[in-house]
This record gives sequence, C-alpha cells and structure tokens, in this order.
Amino acid sequence: MALDPALADRIVKAVDDGFDAQLDYLKTLVRFPSQRGDEHAVQDFVFQELRKRGFAMERFAMDEEAIKRHPGGSPFSDTHSTAPIVVGIHRPKAETGRSLIMQGHIDIVPPGPLEMWTSPPYEPRIDGDWFYGRGAGDMKAGHGAMVAVFDALKRAGVQPAATVYVQSVVEEESTGNGALQCHLRGYKAEAALIPEPSQGKITRGNVGVVWFQFTVQGHPVHVREAGSGQNAIEAAFGVMRKLRELEAFWNTKTPDHPLFKDEAHPINLNFGKIKGGDWASSVPAWCTVDCRISIFPGEKPETMMRAIEETIAKAARDDRFLANNPPRVVFNGFTTEGYILAPGSEAEAVLGRAHQRAWGEPLKESVTPAYLDGRVYALFDEIPTLNYGPSAERVHGFDERFSIESLRKATKSMALFVAEWCGTEAV
Repeated sequence: MALDPALADRIVKAVDDGFDAQLDYLKTLVRFPSQRGDEHAVQDFVFQELRKRGFAMERFAMDEEAIKRHPGGSPFSDTHSTAPIVVGIHRPKAETGRSLIMQGHIDIVPPGPLEMWTSPPYEPRIDGDWFYGRGAGDMKAGHGAMVAVFDALKRAGVQPAATVYVQSVVEEESTGNGALQCHLRGYKAEAALIPEPSQGKITRGNVGVVWFQFTVQGHPVHVREAGSGQNAIEAAFGVMRKLRELEAFWNTKTPDHPLFKDEAHPINLNFGKIKGGDWASSVPAWCTVDCRISIFPGEKPETMMRAIEETIAKAARDDRFLANNPPRVVFNGFTTEGYILAPGSEAEAVLGRAHQRAWGEPLKESVTPAYLDGRVYALFDEIPTLNYGPSAERVHGFDERFSIESLRKATKSMALFVAEWCGTEAV
C-alpha cells in the first residue's frame, strides 16, 4: 500500500527542516580522518549519536576465524582494521511492518598529496551545490543520511513499525569483511538499503574484486657493474605487462554480460602501490606491487586468483632470471564476488515510488565496475539489496565532492522508503 500523501508531505518537509543540521552532522563526520585502521574515534562518535537517539546499541570486533571459514570472506593482512563495527537497533512498539538493514561504511581511502587539494581534505568546504572533503561522497554523505532519516521521521511524529538495523562498518574499501561480519553476527531483515553514491539511481549490478600483491627478488650489485646484477623493479615491469594482457582478455568477455554492454572497460586492473630498492646507487634487490582487478558478476574470485597466478608464472617462465627466481604472489584483500539485483521486487517498487515523490522523475538504474558491500546481503541472505544514494564526483581522487541538492533528494527518498517499507507508528 502506497504511503499516505499527507504523511509523505510531512516527511518531506521534515527532511527540509532538518537539512542544515544534517549537513552540520556530516561536517563532523568528514573531520574524522577515518582511514583504514583509524576508524576507532569516528565509530565511538557514531555509537554515541545513535545511542542518543534511542537505538539499542551493539559494538563488536570481527571474528577472523569465522570470516576465513565463510566463502565470502577476504584474507586478513597486517593492515586489516581492528576498529569495531557499530550497530544501532530500532525496535518498534509493535512489529507490524517489514524489517530492514541500513548500512554505511565509515572507512575512507588516503587523501594523497595534500598540496593537490584545493582545501584541506578533512576540513569540509561548501561551494555552491558542492560539498568537498575526503570521504564526503564515498560514503559519509549516505552514512549521515541514515541518521537523518530517523531524525526526519521523528520530526514528522512517526517511527518505523518494524525492526531496523543501522550498521556502521569498516573494511569496505579493502576486504568487505565488515559487512560480512554483520551477516555472521546474525542480523537478518527482509531488505537492505545501502546509500552509497549512485547518482540517484538504483544499482542493478556490480563487479567482484580481487586484491593481490606480487614481489620480485632481484640480484643487487653496485651500479658500476649493473649488467652483472638483476634489477627487480625492471623485472616487475615485465610481470605488469603480462597482467595487462590478462585484463584485456577479461574485457573480451563483456558481450557475455549484457548489463555491462555500455561499459567501455568494465574489468579494470590497477597497479595501486609500488615499492622497491634500497639505494639509488645499488641495483634494486626487491620490488613489491599491490594490485586490484575486477571480475564480472557470476564469476568466482577463485577463477581470477588462479588466472593471476598462472599469468605471473608465465611471465616468470618467459624471463631468464625470473624463471629461476619466480615472483611471490599474496592475496591480501578483496576476494569477493559481484552481484546482480533481480528486478521486480516489492522493495524496489517502494523505492521507485519514494524516488518519484522526492525527485519528480522515475527511478533509473545503473551498473558499476566497483565493489559494493551489498553483495553480502544479495548473495548470502538473498534479499533485495538496494544500493541508492546521492551524486558524487572525484571519489578516491583530489577534491572529492557530492551534490548537496542530490543528498537532500536522496534523504527524502530514503525516509519515504523506510516509512512505506517498514510502516509507521506514532513516536
């Protein structure tokens, strides 16, 4: 049953009335430099903010052994975050509606060289419709919107008439293990809403991701006799060229995946970090390269992992030195599947009505060649998982930003969705 028009009007007005406060809350979130492993302080803040609003609170660590045993788990490394997961649980007076998981990740990527930012990355800046800051778009805007939804509903005199889990997770940018831990913890619902930046569209599908690292050992000598040594950095370049061939091969499979037919290059390999050598006048003895590559939905990460190992082994066989000193490969992050959201669910229909009311246009869909935590709920809980949020630009780059007006509209959509999906009761 569609939402009562009078209540819908009250909710929309309530979002507008509280929007300045929502932006102030978001400014506080952005000021936390919550890079991987440094999310403890912001998680404490989120815990306190949800508790102030009357949520039943839980805070817990990840269970490494349980994650390792699960097919959706990614490997732990020495840089894996130890910050807790925070969950606020809304319990209604009477359970008459449909339950919901709302989830946002609070971890962000490094800012890079600070001099390349127009303004400091952890000092939020507003310029016209744009809100700037590291993590502002990905995804603190959506994370804060989850709280704003409950504030708006309360301002409108109602609350969800069903259990809602508001989950603040870490490790979304590295392994996806935070969302998986929520699943393993036992939080279950009839749908999930994840407000990642999606340009106000629903995400129909996304790729899986594999992180790996390879290390090449060279033979160090003084640079005066460089020809008698083996340069590990230069040898790594040969391995990288072979991995580019693997990337090209996987992109030839695009016609087999109709959702991605309009994506020019859906499978992307990235050489994200490279370290090597110890001295400018010594032929480098070592080189380590951290990489990321994606896989199409429906493919298992193990398939790509084997292909990576085989590609690097072939690169070694083709090199006289590496044939006797093969590179070492470690999978040190994401080993995750992608997923496709099947059309036609009631949850999507409810979101479509909410979007139409907030944006004045039909809900559109898109796909993304990036990882999304929604894979946990789509693959392992098999529930409708709606990835939907504001418009953002330059995520993971300099001067990251999101559209303020798109956040206002997306927050209205989310609040209307929660009200209709969960039903409402008086506060």
